[in-house]
Amino acid sequence: MKLKRYFLVVKPGIIFGNLIATIGGYFLAANGHFDLSLFVAAMVGLSLVVASGCALNNYIDRDIDSRMERTKNRVTVTGVISVAQTISHGCLLGVVGFAVLAIWTNWVAVAFAAFGFIIYVGVYSLYMKRHSVYGTLVGSLSGAVPPVVGYCAVAGQFDSGAAILLLMFCLWQMPHSYAIAIFRYNDYKAANIPVLPVVKGVQHAKGHIVSYIVAFGFAAGMLTVSGYVGFGYLAVAIATSLWWLHMALKGYRKDNDDVAWARRVFFASILIITSLSVAMAVDSHIGVISPAMTSSI
Repeated sequence: MKLKRYFLVVKPGIIFGNLIATIGGYFLAANGHFDLSLFVAAMVGLSLVVASGCALNNYIDRDIDSRMERTKNRVTVTGVISVAQTISHGCLLGVVGFAVLAIWTNWVAVAFAAFGFIIYVGVYSLYMKRHSVYGTLVGSLSGAVPPVVGYCAVAGQFDSGAAILLLMFCLWQMPHSYAIAIFRYNDYKAANIPVLPVVKGVQHAKGHIVSYIVAFGFAAGMLTVSGYVGFGYLAVAIATSLWWLHMALKGYRKDNDDVAWARRVFFASILIITSLSVAMAVDSHIGVISPAMTSSI
């Protein structure tokens, strides 16, 4: 259990989800020109930075987590890991993660990793989550950073492809997060966290979910319109977005069970973003080769 607590405090499920998105961004830019050392550095470095942010978030949120059924057994709440251990573990992971990115990738990837880290820990966790209904929107910026880091590690620049990824993943985060807030409504209310369903009501949040899914669908299609991916990816993007939208619209049925419906919307969001990450990696048309790659091709 002594070692396990250090594993649990970094939220491994979140790291894995971000890793999939990072891989999608990397292969989107790589377009078949695979550099093993660059790939490993981007994946390991970004994963360690995300782990650092999660550990520090657990430290910051330990008072909130104690009031929520879903999080009351986290190791930072139960005392399995001390405050000092959590902070030192989180800081060490961050230092190593940024060092890996700085040494083996490029400054653009490092800059976006730092941007996501600061937004998540410094802006979202420390203030916005507790004080503003717009906390989810701000937090979506940090959640959208991993694929951009993967992309920029290869491309060495922030171009229109990276901008589309940032927009696309930001928009995806919103219905994903609002769905969680609906089926965990009682938890958020008990912890006095001002998420949209608690502040404005579940029906109001449903409208936002539908609107963001529509916007997400258009953003996802922009990768094909801009020439970054092919029509195979576009077919996946259209099919999954329409399926997600259809599911979201079912929330307006009179006999709808909001909790069960929100869970379906949430799990669908995970399947969709995973599918699109795979599709963009397989159907990439970019042909960007970074300086780091030219020596190995």
